[in-house]
Amino acid sequence: MKLVSVIVPVYNVEAYIAQAINSVLSQTYPHFELLIIDDEGNDRTMDICRQFEDYRIRIISQKNRGLAGARNTGIRHSQGEYLAFLDGDDMWMPDKLAKHIEHLESHPEVGVSFSRSAFIDNQDKLLGTYQMPRLENITAEHLFYENSIGNGSAPVIRREVFEEICFPDNRHGEVENFYFDEDFRRSEDLECWIRIVLQTSWKIEGFSDTLTLYRVNQQGLSANVFPQLASWEQVINKTRSYAPDLIDRCEKPAKAHQLLYLARQAIKFKDGKTAVQLINQAFSTYNKILFTNTRVTVLTSIVGYLLYLLPSPLYNFLEFWGLKLNGFIQKSAIKRKKN
Repeated sequence: MKLVSVIVPVYNVEAYIAQAINSVLSQTYPHFELLIIDDEGNDRTMDICRQFEDYRIRIISQKNRGLAGARNTGIRHSQGEYLAFLDGDDMWMPDKLAKHIEHLESHPEVGVSFSRSAFIDNQDKLLGTYQMPRLENITAEHLFYENSIGNGSAPVIRREVFEEICFPDNRHGEVENFYFDEDFRRSEDLECWIRIVLQTSWKIEGFSDTLTLYRVNQQGLSANVFPQLASWEQVINKTRSYAPDLIDRCEKPAKAHQLLYLARQAIKFKDGKTAVQLINQAFSTYNKILFTNTRVTVLTSIVGYLLYLLPSPLYNFLEFWGLKLNGFIQKSAIKRKKN
């Protein structure tokens, strides 16, 4: 059995880290090492990590470098032929690694394997909705429009992929190999996936199983939409330096898609004013988005304006039943895809 290196960056996630670690130790695929990267937090996270006794666990401590830096440290210390990433507040289903290894072993052209994710809340409760990314024939344009992989806890990646995109640099007092760009404190995964698509011949491909539980955490990075937009624009600017024709072709429609995605983030956190602001900005950036992404554009616009205009009790009632219906539609689509 091929060794999988599971890399878990941790920084102030004491409320969730035990569940994350247990979800790795419960994997049906047993041949893995679990690298916990201590990114110099200031809560009880590491005390909890040290309570686990399993020969496959290694704890590596470092000065704070952020998520990209913690992942890079994990990659440098890893020994597996495959690498998997799990953020400290997310969880995996027990058969995640087994199914990804099967996918990669049977598709030698695929370098990055990912699956769908289900949303959970701060109490580990399933919210009944899913990330529904594009699964095949993924290009850089698709990644810019909407990060197909969905989140950093979804992919399992061949070591060879990282070997092809690594670059040496002296960022912390010595020359090291870098894989994720530590200039990014947000969107570091998107920037990396785009480099993989543009600079290697490996395919990024998903399958329809729901194997990652992705936490909607209002205190997390996902809640702050304007810094997210700035980081997305940082990805655009970096990519322009080596793929200017791509950026010239797709920047405006991609930005409009990103603005609508961020509007949906604002809707999740009941910020109607920001949602409407982002929706309007999406139309002013690329007014043809209504025709290129009609369903998502219309639904986002309707929900955003309802949140902004309606009294909270009425909106909450409509949202409850709307999410129920959306979850039912998504679950049905996943079942059809699997069959």
